Amino acid sequence: MPHASAPADLDLRDRDSLFDVLGAEVFDLAIIGGGITGAGIARDAAMRGLKVALVEARDFASGTSSRSSKMIHGGLRYLAQGDLALVREAASERKIVEAIAPHLARLTPFVMPVSNPGTEAKLRAGLWTFEKLGAVPKDRHHEVWSKSEVEAREPAIETKGLTGAVVYPEYLTDDARLTLANVRSAAAAGARVVNYARVDAVALEGGKAVGLDISDTLPGGEARRTRVRARVIVNAAGPWVDAVRALEAPDADSRLALARGVHMVVPKARLPVDRTVIMPAADKRSVFAVPKGAVTYLGTTDTFHPEPQAWPPITPQDVDYLLAAAARRFRTPRLGVDDIVALWSGVRPLVAQEGKSASDISRKDELWTGPAGILSIAGGKLTAYRQMAERAVDLVETALGRKPSASRTADEPLPGGDAAPAAVKAALISAGLTEVASDRLVGLYGGEASSVAANGGGPAVEAARAVLQEGALTLEDYWARRSARAWFDPDAGMGALDTAAAAMAPLLGWSPDRAADEIARCRAQHAGDLAGLREAAPVG
Repeated sequence: MPHASAPADLDLRDRDSLFDVLGAEVFDLAIIGGGITGAGIARDAAMRGLKVALVEARDFASGTSSRSSKMIHGGLRYLAQGDLALVREAASERKIVEAIAPHLARLTPFVMPVSNPGTEAKLRAGLWTFEKLGAVPKDRHHEVWSKSEVEAREPAIETKGLTGAVVYPEYLTDDARLTLANVRSAAAAGARVVNYARVDAVALEGGKAVGLDISDTLPGGEARRTRVRARVIVNAAGPWVDAVRALEAPDADSRLALARGVHMVVPKARLPVDRTVIMPAADKRSVFAVPKGAVTYLGTTDTFHPEPQAWPPITPQDVDYLLAAAARRFRTPRLGVDDIVALWSGVRPLVAQEGKSASDISRKDELWTGPAGILSIAGGKLTAYRQMAERAVDLVETALGRKPSASRTADEPLPGGDAAPAAVKAALISAGLTEVASDRLVGLYGGEASSVAANGGGPAVEAARAVLQEGALTLEDYWARRSARAWFDPDAGMGALDTAAAAMAPLLGWSPDRAADEIARCRAQHAGDLAGLREAAPVG
């Protein structure tokens, strides 16, 4: 019987009961970290019949897994590096994500302007190879635009010095929603999942890790603690992988190199592109301008970052870097700091390679077994999360003394993935929604969008759903990760906060003061993100 038919509602409000259950059972597998890697492992393991617990210190996807460029890449950069196996994996995995969550793998053309025939030929040769390796269907092969076609189709692009453009399809996603869909699917398959539960210590017996001591990190829940016992433990804590490894062995060496990536959001009216446009940065890296509803976002930077942070600060240099790249690529009036609606910043947990820049470090994932038996996983790309999870669960089953069973995650849809997005959108438009509103709802909820719209839609309905069906416990959970309003509303979601908080308050037992504090926290976070703009270079 397919797990997709199981209810995928995720209500995590009864913290006492949840901690009691986590403390009463002995799990086959306990996973530390509720980002895309941990969520993917939890789903795969639960669907194979393992008894699984997933614990996350903050909210699901609150770190790297909500701060990416929000793309499901085909792996072209790996082709340039000669890593054909990684190219095949990326090409295969993007097809699978499209199959199991079509609303979270939205096909979009990428436009790469070219300045001479030699560059065009080299790029086309790479794309031909990629299309062959990835078994890309002919209707999704790349095409070439002349200079006049660039001017007609993407008039914002500065065409001086260009000979044309190469255009090829890639996929956009909502990284936080993809993570959440995996968490919900894992829970529907029997996994016990909990957010806002920090691992304070690793329990050892005879030198072997046998459990995790966790505590509640929500306001008022500080006294809530338990021990999660498990036969195997996986550390999928992203940028905090080394910190968790130190809990297992205080003298553990550092394995990670952290890199900060920053994106900025401007009104689409100020950067009117209809497709994702690739821009050259000052350091020769490629960055992107991506249309998303009423806004366009630009990113990413790639610089080493000293420590793991859930919400890393954004520097004037980050902003200047992206503004300068846009100025080189587009003929529109130059963007300035006053045009920026929102920014987001995240830290990538790369596996350190001495002497390499943040951009040059391989994104390939690695797995290590610690002295107490904890399996740690780091590196990797969002695109390949499912394969990473499959490899990890194979190792878990081997550690449990059983032959690895077949993964089922490529064949069963994620929540919302059981309906064609075009059909859902058409139904919403027929019901009276605008095309923009329909696109937004389908991109968030897929096949579940109709029920959101049927209840009236808007921040109040979405926020209540976030609590009752999507595990949200704070206003930030809704604002930044369940709704993406923090990034993609024209006002960065500031106008939705009061309404959303009013809907969440009775469901979560918030007092008026607590609701006001939740709103203030989101407003302060947004203001903090924009603070660096005051120091950025003026428009020139």
